[in-house]
Amino acid sequence: MGGGVAPERGFSYPRFADQPVGVPKTSILKSRIEPFYKPGQYDKVNLLANLYNARYSGKPHVRLYVWDAPGQERPTFEEATSKNFKETHVGASFGPSWSTHWFKVILTIPSDIADDELLELQWDANNEGMVWTADGMPLQGLTGGGERIEWVIPKSFRDGKEHTIYIEMACNGMFGNAPGGKTIIAPPDPNKYFRLSKADIVSVNVQARMLLFDMWELGDAARELPENSAEQNHALSVAMKIINTFQVDNQQSILKCRKIAQEIVGPDVDSHRVYEKGKDPVVFGVGNCHIDSCWLWPWDETKRKVARSWSSQCDLMDRYPEATFACSQAQQFKWLKQYYPAAYDRVRRKIEEGQFIPIGGSWVEHDTNMPSGESLVRQFFYGQRFFESEFGSRARTFWLPDTFGYSSQIPQLCRLAGMDRFMTQKLSWNNINNFPHTTFMWVSPDGSQVICHMPPSETYTAEADFGDLKRSISQHKTMQVDSSSLLLFGKGDGGGGPTWQQFEKLRRCAGISNTIGGIPKVKLGYTVDDFFDRLAPKAAEFPTWYGELYFELHRGTYTTQANNKYYNRKSEVMLRDIEQLATIASIKSKSYKYPTEEIDFMWESVLLCQFHDCLPGSSIEMCYDDSDKLYGKVFETGRKLLKELYDVFGVSDARSADSDKSSASAVLNTLPWHRKELVELSDVEVGVACGDGQVLPIRAFRIQQDKPAVTVHESSAEVFVLQNDQLRVVVKKGVITSLYDRVNDREIIEKGGEANKFVIFDDIPLYWQAWDVEVYHLGTRRQLKYGKTKIHEHKPHKVTLVTDITISENSSLKSYITLSASLDGQPSQVDCSAEVDWHEDCKFLKVEFPVDIVNTEASYETAYSITRRPTHYNTSWDMAKFEVCCHKFADLSEHNYGVSILNDSKYGFATAGKMMRLSLLRAPKAPDAHADMGRHEMRWAIFPHKGSLGSTTVKAAYAFNNPLKPCVVGGSGSAVDISSSLSRCPIKLINQDDSESLVLDTVKRGHDDEDVSTGGVRVSPGRSVIVRIYESLGGHSRGTIQTSFNVKRASKVNILEDELCEVAVKDSKIPIKLRPFEVATFKLEL
Repeated sequence: MGGGVAPERGFSYPRFADQPVGVPKTSILKSRIEPFYKPGQYDKVNLLANLYNARYSGKPHVRLYVWDAPGQERPTFEEATSKNFKETHVGASFGPSWSTHWFKVILTIPSDIADDELLELQWDANNEGMVWTADGMPLQGLTGGGERIEWVIPKSFRDGKEHTIYIEMACNGMFGNAPGGKTIIAPPDPNKYFRLSKADIVSVNVQARMLLFDMWELGDAARELPENSAEQNHALSVAMKIINTFQVDNQQSILKCRKIAQEIVGPDVDSHRVYEKGKDPVVFGVGNCHIDSCWLWPWDETKRKVARSWSSQCDLMDRYPEATFACSQAQQFKWLKQYYPAAYDRVRRKIEEGQFIPIGGSWVEHDTNMPSGESLVRQFFYGQRFFESEFGSRARTFWLPDTFGYSSQIPQLCRLAGMDRFMTQKLSWNNINNFPHTTFMWVSPDGSQVICHMPPSETYTAEADFGDLKRSISQHKTMQVDSSSLLLFGKGDGGGGPTWQQFEKLRRCAGISNTIGGIPKVKLGYTVDDFFDRLAPKAAEFPTWYGELYFELHRGTYTTQANNKYYNRKSEVMLRDIEQLATIASIKSKSYKYPTEEIDFMWESVLLCQFHDCLPGSSIEMCYDDSDKLYGKVFETGRKLLKELYDVFGVSDARSADSDKSSASAVLNTLPWHRKELVELSDVEVGVACGDGQVLPIRAFRIQQDKPAVTVHESSAEVFVLQNDQLRVVVKKGVITSLYDRVNDREIIEKGGEANKFVIFDDIPLYWQAWDVEVYHLGTRRQLKYGKTKIHEHKPHKVTLVTDITISENSSLKSYITLSASLDGQPSQVDCSAEVDWHEDCKFLKVEFPVDIVNTEASYETAYSITRRPTHYNTSWDMAKFEVCCHKFADLSEHNYGVSILNDSKYGFATAGKMMRLSLLRAPKAPDAHADMGRHEMRWAIFPHKGSLGSTTVKAAYAFNNPLKPCVVGGSGSAVDISSSLSRCPIKLINQDDSESLVLDTVKRGHDDEDVSTGGVRVSPGRSVIVRIYESLGGHSRGTIQTSFNVKRASKVNILEDELCEVAVKDSKIPIKLRPFEVATFKLEL
């Protein structure tokens, strides 16, 4: 028997090694992935080489013609397509900035690709555009710069014939027209031109395109899953197999690669069925586009952004059944309806199908720091009513992802507007402290709460990457209660919304979760309300946050664009007056009709200007040109309505050009309490108005010859003493060195301090110029050069000093300090004003008040509330509030004495220790290079008071912003009867508690009354009056609504004017009780 080797049995691999096998370095393999599918030096040999089967450009397949709209006009489709077009070509440039160019595009599909799976027109001019059908239907938006450049060519175009579409080109990018090479917030370049670089018909290799997304997410998994985990190594191994299998120009290899990818992404990623498998969702993916109603572009461009973005989303919904799209801002829906009715009809169909979801319940995504409480109410009132009338339902979720802090009363107002959920995100931008919660219960000062969620991916414009899902878990701060979260994805700020690429990526993320796991399960097809429905049963377990959500960034927005803020305050006051007076007139006069349409126009305009980049001052100059014009229309409409009301009341405005002010015999009053004030009738005449009615008589101001009501004398060189019966003011070289309360024997100014002193700071934030002021600016405080102080006026009832102050070579101001005669029973104040000629660069002007008051907290009026903030820097949370927002006053008080700083149309303030500072002007150079440059007039007052903060300050601040209006009483017949009857207020609120903390803030007609309604969801018979009252100091309070109108029934309603419960009424008196800081609305049916 010969030799040899007996066969081995029972082994599954060869006995002898065939070749050496090593372990490649993981980092090298990871780095191999992206060059396989991304542009670079290997485009001819990687997957990109096979993305397209064919590409055609130019004649005869793509013929281009253009018509250039003149100037900055934005013509309609009908206007544009009626013009004469001229031939153009790829490579041509179009401009300048903000111009519009319409293209007639004639397509002829080549026969050799007519049967291919997917044909696209790829158009890229690096600017925004819209694709239109030949008969005027907007189809989808174009972004440019490689994003959203594809339009799917319909099957009907594949017949070899010519087919025409139109493309409307807007000469601006997604983020406006910042100069090349500069930050996007730089002021726009007015002379940018855009080159049409691509206008091609392409045949897409669909399988190669899908492989690209397979590899994209495989690569992300290999890079971002935990190092050395089984899932990470598996993903890396499969990625290497795919790259090794791929061969350029070999379609079979592409199909094999896709099969290999299924090990990780699963078999279902080519359809929405991938979301039907696997675990329950942890991450709810919802598309949105967050179109800023103005920012780096004007309102007129926003209207086109809305049409472009929403049309694109409707198109994607047809292609991706899982798509849901959350969309806020009733104003933008109204714009679409007005300017793009066909697109609006398409959106309505998608709303009915459940994919396009109106959300938010507000008119715009507004600022919440500076609008008055009533303005916040009207944001919800007009927003919810629009959604209900147009779409049959109201929003349940308040949607405000990108505003600069959140007023404490938002939860209460949300609940009163039918919303019990709140979604935001901006606090993730805090640059000092990390906000501690993801999902939490946010509680208002009155105790009302809403469930709030801040997506842990920390963005509202996620790119839908693997990392966004990973962060949805790794950055989730409320995992102990519930680990689910929202993923808000889509191109945003400038609009656009989700892209088809994002849907493809999310399908693969879902597939990975279905196969190997390692990332949370994401599902699409759900709504935001579906997500909150899952959270609601756990409401009692979530952590709570009481009071304001202070944003630790963008503090400069309380001050930037001073004129815009001035117009906001003045329009709010005007609307309050008009609604109150029009309500009385419409009930007392049979001939007067309540001006609903005009009031609605005014409110909608003001609400639009409260958008979170308009009112805060963070938009380009064009936006403020627009808002100035709109405010001009608001004030013009308001003056017209007031004149009509004066006529009804039988009075005329003594301040009008054709009236003699000295002939005024009365004043018009719109505040709901007794007032006693001096009224100037001419340069030499003054009277006293006293009473609590709408029309108060003026009586003579009597002066005792031996005892002047107010005096001024120069005690030494440039030291002046001003004195009335209550206060003595010492002014030395233009600043107040002593303010002595003669009645209460109290010095108000800190020893050695200088009050009403103007100071300037360097104001150079880290990046966001119009938005930010950083804490380090406080270290750059500089004094100004004060000139000589003089007596400006010395009248029996008033004395005023004036000081010229040099700010710089380019800027100066005049400072005025006024003390008026005191009146019995009325607290006195020091009125201050300034005329500023401001031409600075990155400076911050403030006025200081060092007061001899000690408290660790200062109080600030905010919307329907008082917000208390620290005066110390004990913790980083305390120090972060070095600049805060207030409304009509800030107050620093001890238990028995205090001082309030009243203001007219200012919002920025700070209190550090005993130093109170009112912020006046900033000088940022981006995004508006001319922000706040020019002349300004401003006023404020120092209001000392006995006791802690109380109703005297609240009332004084109202009066400071709503002075009595001199008028001449005249007329005949019914006008005389009405005028005389207004010596007593037809609707008043009687406080039953000593605090007098209840404030009757709003009187208006019921919006659904048959003689008031302009149509809508419902019309109610009869007449009604709506009154809104809030508790202003923070305590349980009682009062009585008392009216001379014949009230047959009364009810408590929400801010949408839906009845909550009936309330007792007897002899037209309605007793009420309010919680601390409660906002209560009552409907009086007549």
